[in-house]
Amino acid sequence: MPPEPIRVLIADDHPVVRDGLRGMFASGGDIEVVGEASDGREAVDRALALEPDVVLMDLRMPGTDGVTAIRELASLGASARVLVLTTYDTDSDVLPAIEAGASGYLLKDASPDELRRAIRAAHEGGTVLAPSVASVLMAQVRRPAAAGPLSERELEVLSLIAKGRGNRETAAELFISEATVKTHLMHVYAKLEVNDRAAAVAVAYERGLLQPRGR
Repeated sequence: MPPEPIRVLIADDHPVVRDGLRGMFASGGDIEVVGEASDGREAVDRALALEPDVVLMDLRMPGTDGVTAIRELASLGASARVLVLTTYDTDSDVLPAIEAGASGYLLKDASPDELRRAIRAAHEGGTVLAPSVASVLMAQVRRPAAAGPLSERELEVLSLIAKGRGNRETAAELFISEATVKTHLMHVYAKLEVNDRAAAVAVAYERGLLQPRGR
């Protein structure tokens, strides 16, 4: 008997993308699309209900984003392997997705054959990374470990975060992009050896990097 097809859930907020992927896999034979989701919250719910082998996860979706969904699936012990399929390959997209538990990371310009191979690899426990994504991860590995004091700009970002500002508000006040704010925050997390903004603010107060009266 032929092996059971790999059961795939597609999570993407664009119906055209979902339809295109479903049509592509329909002719493959060994990959079966068992469900779709239009945002991260729906992806988690569908993954728990349908128990797919692999989830194809976009990152930037309305409501619950892909990284949050990946992290939640991991915390819930979902058996599905998550393969990111997105347009973005910046540090602020790649690193959080991998850290959250993604098994692989491809860009939407991947060929149908590359995508099928990545799904098979993810299903078998392997990891497939787009070349540009692998470069991002290599650069991170080669970067000096969480060392050195916070820069002036990093302190400015952290100070605004401590006052309750979101990334967009912080970017507007400092006249920088949201992506730059996220990059600064990632460096802050690394230097303070924390995983989120609440912990970063707490540690910064403990170390005297931020003054309570400045809040």
